[in-house]
Amino acid sequence: QLHIVESGGGLVKPGGSLRLSCAVSGVNLYEYTVAWFRQVPGKEREGLLCNYIDGTVTRFSDSVKGRGTIFRNNVANMVELQLDNLKPEDSGVYYCAAELNDVCIDSYTAFRYWGQGTQVTVSS
Repeated sequence: QLHIVESGGGLVKPGGSLRLSCAVSGVNLYEYTVAWFRQVPGKEREGLLCNYIDGTVTRFSDSVKGRGTIFRNNVANMVELQLDNLKPEDSGVYYCAAELNDVCIDSYTAFRYWGQGTQVTVSS
C-alpha cells in the first residue's frame, strides 16, 4: 500500500529557501509520476511542479518559475521540493502527490495518492 509522508515545513523568512521532503513507501517510486501541490485556505489545491518517471520536470505554476525545483531519488523513494527566494504568498500547506502513470496533469484530481501535507509559513 502506497504511503506518503511530507516533512520540512515551518516558518521561513521572506527571501529564504526551503527544501521539503516526501517519503514514499510501499511501492517502487520509479513507476510513479510525482508532483508537489500547494493549498491555501479557501482556494483549490494548486499544482506547482511535476516529475515524470524519467525525471523530466514540468512546471504547473508560474509562481515558482525560476525559484522551484523538484527532485526524485528512486533508490531512496524520496521526492524533494526546493523553493528559493520565498515570498509571503508561498505560504500554505504543501502536498506531495503520486500517480501510477507517466503523465503530468495540472489538476489535483489527476493524482490518487497524497500525503498529509506540511505547513509552510513565510513571514518576517
